[in-house]
Amino acid sequence: MNYYCKYCGFKSSNIGSLTASVCPRHPTDRIKGRHVLYEGTEKSKYECKYCGAKASTIAGLIVSVCPRHPTDQMKGRHEPAI
Repeated sequence: MNYYCKYCGFKSSNIGSLTASVCPRHPTDRIKGRHVLYEGTEKSKYECKYCGAKASTIAGLIVSVCPRHPTDQMKGRHEPAI
């Protein structure tokens, strides 16, 4: 089973190693912020919970800005729905 970061799509085989490393796309602290577990299941397509955009990977989804992001429409990234 694989585990993914909901902010960058980083993949790990266990939760401990996923959450122990720094996430380069963490929204509040890109230098110290850790990966955050995506709690959904692996899917063939991931959908943004704010606007419905779709991509085949979490990393592919979050790479672009979400026009309907609630906290920052100019900088907020897509976020995968569970």
